[in-house]
Amino acid sequence: MIAEHYKDLVQFIKSADFSKAVMGGVAISLPVVLGLKFGYLEIGVAIAFGAFWSSPSNTSGSYRHTAFGILFSTALMMVASFIGGYLNFGSWFLVPILGVLTFAIAFISVYGFRASLISLSGLLALIISSAHQPEELLVYQYTLFIGVGGLWYLLLATLLYRLNPKAQTEELLRKVYLLTAEFLETRGKLVGQQANRKELQSQLITLQSELIELHGTLREVLIITRKNSGRSTYNGKRLLVFAQLVDILETAIANPVHYDKMDALFKTHPEYTQCFQTLIFEMSHQLRKIAEAGRDEENLPNNDRLNESFKRLGEDISSFGREIISEDYEGYLMLQNLLGYQESQFKKIKKIKWLLGTPDTDTIEFIERSVSKRFIIPQDYDPKLLLQNLNIRSSIFKHSLRLSVTIMIGYALGNLFAFQNPYWILLTIIVIMRPSYGLTKTRSKDRILGTLIGSAIATGIVFWVQDPYVYGVLGAITLIIAFSMLQKNYRASATFITLSVIFIYAIAQPDVLTVIQYRIIDTLIGAGLSYMAMLWLWPVWSFLEIRQHMENSVKANKEFLREIIHYYQHKGNVPTSYKLARRDAFLETSNLSAAFQRMAQEPRSKQKNLDKIYEMVELNHVFLSSLSSLSSYIQHRPTTAASDQFRAAAAQIEEQLSVVLQLLKKQEPNHSSVEAESALLQPSEEIVFLKPDEMSEERELQEAHLIVEQLRWLHSLSNNMLHLTAKMKLEY
Repeated sequence: MIAEHYKDLVQFIKSADFSKAVMGGVAISLPVVLGLKFGYLEIGVAIAFGAFWSSPSNTSGSYRHTAFGILFSTALMMVASFIGGYLNFGSWFLVPILGVLTFAIAFISVYGFRASLISLSGLLALIISSAHQPEELLVYQYTLFIGVGGLWYLLLATLLYRLNPKAQTEELLRKVYLLTAEFLETRGKLVGQQANRKELQSQLITLQSELIELHGTLREVLIITRKNSGRSTYNGKRLLVFAQLVDILETAIANPVHYDKMDALFKTHPEYTQCFQTLIFEMSHQLRKIAEAGRDEENLPNNDRLNESFKRLGEDISSFGREIISEDYEGYLMLQNLLGYQESQFKKIKKIKWLLGTPDTDTIEFIERSVSKRFIIPQDYDPKLLLQNLNIRSSIFKHSLRLSVTIMIGYALGNLFAFQNPYWILLTIIVIMRPSYGLTKTRSKDRILGTLIGSAIATGIVFWVQDPYVYGVLGAITLIIAFSMLQKNYRASATFITLSVIFIYAIAQPDVLTVIQYRIIDTLIGAGLSYMAMLWLWPVWSFLEIRQHMENSVKANKEFLREIIHYYQHKGNVPTSYKLARRDAFLETSNLSAAFQRMAQEPRSKQKNLDKIYEMVELNHVFLSSLSSLSSYIQHRPTTAASDQFRAAAAQIEEQLSVVLQLLKKQEPNHSSVEAESALLQPSEEIVFLKPDEMSEERELQEAHLIVEQLRWLHSLSNNMLHLTAKMKLEY
């Protein structure tokens, strides 16, 4: 256990988050220390503020996007600081001005996640600049030094990137390896009868959403970096590794048969449960070992154990196939198909290890830049987007309005009761409040607990130590830890931020216990206001948006099905449109899961149709799982020509999905759709897709079994979606 924790600690210290935190600590501390030494403390503090406020923009992504983000943050900070410098924080006249400025700065979040971080920088600059008026510097001078601080931080970020440009890529890959390993391991636990199957499936949905989010970040880093720097063997190989990891996720999601049939098979032949679990767990272990190895190819795991396991299991299944009687032949085909899936996974892991080794560059078939860049979803920065969101139906408009009103209320309370540092209330509101209720509630709780824990620890230290130099060192260390924990554990980060603030104030403020007292009060007020505002001020409830997410997911699954059908009919190389459709299906299904998770965190009165929506989320996941199974099989196995029955069945499944989309859009299904629905819903009219008993070769029997099973299953799922959608009364 000690060795494991030590390994985690070493990995944390090596992480990009920790490196950025140390860099942030240097960027903030060094100007203050130099300012104190040479008698220009206000200049040093202004530069430190500029570095501190620009740091949120230094998030995961390509260097180009990060650099532009810091530059835009710096420009916004300078504008906000210039305006804030002329505002009197104690004046009641500031209330409406603060509200308008807060709304305007928060509203730029319509341009995406990075824009929301730039917005945060501007809001921090506005609040602190209006609360702290420089005594020696003029407002424009103070603003210029804020800009210098932003550029100083950009310089350090650039130096850190140039010193180790591969660090972010390797860390993101490591996270994907580990999360993929956990996903495989969880899926391995589902083999055979399980009492906690629903819990495991819920874990899979969560892991899948996290993986798809990580895939998006890594895709941006690899493809945009490659596009800007030209052909790079390192980036090209990592992009191919990433493609294998994406394929592993798709194949892992692919489930060749129903769980009830698989349970029945393994109940009759329990010896295969352990065999398949051993294979899956070993592949999961290998991915973890690859993550540990990083760029050290000598520590990559070998294939001996897996090769032996596959050989032994293949022989056992072949022997089973020779011995069984005819009625058990379906079980034999299921075992063959399941073994085929695991072999496909193993091939991908072997290719990852081969790519991470030192293969001859001429033997690598790199992904063309013109193809890879199509997988990046560009952010729309059209100014028209601001006008389109300037209405009460926009969630960002509501969030900006809610935030501005809450800031005005917090400012009024801070001045009315004459708190020691009333701007702390406003900073708490800015940091805690998010567009979604669930995240705001969680951050409020974590912020309060972190503040209480940090205050308790700081009180104990202040009682025993009265040395300002110790306070300074502790303030810098706790600030670095707070930065490094910000993305991993917000409660821990809030604890160390509280410690850092108290230690910094303790240097110049003898009555530090009063500082701690007001810090707690201000945090409680800010968190309370944020939580109440989410409940009562233009709330955005997920049940109002879930319909659109369901529609997007069904539409993406339908498009993926269409691409699979086209590929099965025409064969050849896998087209880019096929891969894009697959990406969109995974992304939209993940978005639907995330929307449901947000809904589940909201008050019970707002959880309308929760059970039915959860069932719809599961149906979409299982539908995508079945599509992935079909997709993997036809890509990696030689298949026969598509039959007329196949085309007819696929067309009927598409037709059912079309009816689902029409119902989600609150449209009356057209005549042909209604006819298709009524025909498909007749239980007596069972569709005959293929006739495997007429085929002689084992490969064709295997193909027929899997294709038949998947088409029947897809038909059943789309039928269930249709019934469920018809029953749901969704808000529009």
